[in-house]
Amino acid sequence: MRKLLAILVISCWATSAHAQKADLVVTNAKIVTLDPASTIAQALAVREGKIVAVGGNDAVEGLIGPATRRVDAGGRTIIPGLIDSHIHAVRAGLTYATEVNWIGAKTIGEAMERLRQAAKARPASWIIVAGGWSELQFAEKRRPTLTEVISAVPDNPAYIQLFYSALLMTPKAQQALGISADQLPAGITAERAASGETTGWFNGSIVSISALFDRLPRPNFEENVAGTRQFFTELNRLGITGIVDPGGFSIYPGHYAALQKLWREKSLSVRVAYSLFAQNVGAEFEEYKTLTPFLPMGFGDDMLRFNGIGERITGAMYNNNAPDAATKDKFLEIVRWAAKQGLTVTIHWQEDKSVHQLLDLYEQVNKETPIAPLRWSIAHLDNTSPETLARMKALGIGWTMQDAMYLGGDRIVAQAGEAARSMPPIVTALRAGVHVGAGTDAHRVASYNPFVALQWMLDGKTVGGLPTRGPDETPSREDALRLYTVGSAWFCFDETRRGTLETGKLADFAILDRDFMSVPVEQIGGTASLLTVVGGKAVYAADAFASAK
Repeated sequence: MRKLLAILVISCWATSAHAQKADLVVTNAKIVTLDPASTIAQALAVREGKIVAVGGNDAVEGLIGPATRRVDAGGRTIIPGLIDSHIHAVRAGLTYATEVNWIGAKTIGEAMERLRQAAKARPASWIIVAGGWSELQFAEKRRPTLTEVISAVPDNPAYIQLFYSALLMTPKAQQALGISADQLPAGITAERAASGETTGWFNGSIVSISALFDRLPRPNFEENVAGTRQFFTELNRLGITGIVDPGGFSIYPGHYAALQKLWREKSLSVRVAYSLFAQNVGAEFEEYKTLTPFLPMGFGDDMLRFNGIGERITGAMYNNNAPDAATKDKFLEIVRWAAKQGLTVTIHWQEDKSVHQLLDLYEQVNKETPIAPLRWSIAHLDNTSPETLARMKALGIGWTMQDAMYLGGDRIVAQAGEAARSMPPIVTALRAGVHVGAGTDAHRVASYNPFVALQWMLDGKTVGGLPTRGPDETPSREDALRLYTVGSAWFCFDETRRGTLETGKLADFAILDRDFMSVPVEQIGGTASLLTVVGGKAVYAADAFASAK
């Protein structure tokens, strides 16, 4: 009996010891942990999706067992997985497999070649560029002409959107939509040359252009799934492991089915926290009250989680710098209800001169229900003032800051002049103690590339090379990286679980193809990941690390 008991004890000990070995060990790295001490480590170990050791190579040796996957980083830099605090990624994924993007195209010729390749792959189908580009990225410093687009795709209806302000439609596209220069949807106007002839370009607002976009043919469900998978893999290639998604125009409840399918299959490669964006103008409160009983705050898991409402709460308050009393009352009714429901609220706001209209209402709500624990946030607000930041800090409101000035800074400088040198006031916000998360607002108005955004945070230059933000508002490399990691994690209640590489945190990280901390700033925008890991699982691997996936 004693012999049998001893055998059982030894067997249990051996099983326990084996179970304590790491699933994954990475060694010979430069690990930018972003912990409070700014530690640079050499190795880390992962077990059951979490980091169990960080330190020198010797710190992980005892955790290596027969089943442990070993990765030699070869001296490369590892950073925490990047988290975009404001990106319309769910919507982008729906159409990624069927759209053309001009992100990174340096000439009109290159952009036209992308159209030609899309037409070749999908003869006679719609060619759609939904945004994410600026004419200043092209060497020609202009928009493509109707003639150039027709020459590239003569047999396809083509729709090309520039931000939310302009779009080009070829005659085939106009015909398919039942549109002509003399018969346009509300809010859309035709651009005309000096001769009076139409140019093929049309102007509009975010509301009118979004309404027109809704009339374009939609990809089917299988294309939604394929596009979402492809887009998230593209985000992984750029070191992104998490997103906070504010919904957006043209995305309705049924459009989340592709995302949910990948989640059910456990094949999501990006952690998603998403909000509900009001689609039914005039009936927003009813919409929220109908949908949220099925989505209590925080509903979901580590890969897919409901994160409240926004970024449009009511249509009447959206982009409204002078809301009347009735508009504010309706808005107040909804946000007061949201606070009582424990919901996070994020809102789109552009101008500091009018943000007092919003903060006055939030202060009213806060008297009844403290909102600081709910992590409400304001998106955009590039020209925010120290006074506004102080009010936000007092309320516990965070700021999701994007690189809108990378593509649009030339226009903003022309309008704002010297004031643009402090836009956005990143350093001032950090000194004020406001929670700040970095992001892009992609993909219709910006590139989704986080390293382009990080480079812009450090050099303040637009895509056309114009310096804008001055040194007083330029963060350090480490601070910029923190905004894109643990800073963004705050907006989905995860700053204690991810965003830094410390023992006990979720194992989300990326091995980079260059050292973010030391390469010339102008090279940061070209950075890519060689191996991206989410919860200890390799979700993207370049050839050098293919065996790790």
